[in-house]
Amino acid sequence: MAVEIEQFMCRSDNFGVLVRDAASGETALIDAPEERAILDAVERTGWTPTMILTTHHHPDHVEANLALKERFGLRIVGPKAEASKIPGIDETVAEGDTVRLGDEEVRVIETPGHTAGHVSYYLPRSRVAFTADTLFALGCGRLFEGTPATMLASLKKLAGLPAETIVYCGHEYTLSNARFALTVDPTNPVLKQRLKAVEALRADNQPTLPTTICEEMATNPFMRWHDPAIRRNLGMENATDEAVFAEIRKRKDVS
Repeated sequence: MAVEIEQFMCRSDNFGVLVRDAASGETALIDAPEERAILDAVERTGWTPTMILTTHHHPDHVEANLALKERFGLRIVGPKAEASKIPGIDETVAEGDTVRLGDEEVRVIETPGHTAGHVSYYLPRSRVAFTADTLFALGCGRLFEGTPATMLASLKKLAGLPAETIVYCGHEYTLSNARFALTVDPTNPVLKQRLKAVEALRADNQPTLPTTICEEMATNPFMRWHDPAIRRNLGMENATDEAVFAEIRKRKDVS
């Protein structure tokens, strides 16, 4: 991997992530959930961020933007569709755009659904993706500003990344997501094994991330709309992908 990554907790269940290009030392911060936790990570690693790659406008992802910009003079990159809602934004990006992080290319993937302009960031050289609140380990974000069709299209984009892609998400929701996943995919042996692993990690107060695209395709019901066993369990064998996805999302919303 051409980048070094430091993942750390912010707020109650947000993840902060520092990404450092090993060759140049240039460092990016993925979102800015909490100033104190970020400053502690910067001090611990010695990596001074030169930019923030913002995924979406929700306060728990942009809260520290202005404070960090004042402290480090960094530039803030974020989705064009949400530019007016992102504090301190300097550069807007959209589908297909790229950002340089030293020698590393960062590709922008529009992944709306949780919010109308949400983006994810993919580093093809290092095979790493930062999906924030679109794709979670064993889950996906609530549809605050999008429709099931919108989120499904976003998840299909992410499903098309190389299977070995390492995925960093925005929140530590994996345990509750795993327990819900078993209600719609109860016969999946890989999912049952993963739940045990997640329970052990959380019992030891350890993070459950990162994950991989391969692991999500095998166990995450929101990435398995096509799976015959899930469709049988839902009584939706002949339904469209969108209908199956919408039913899973509806059940998770009330779980």
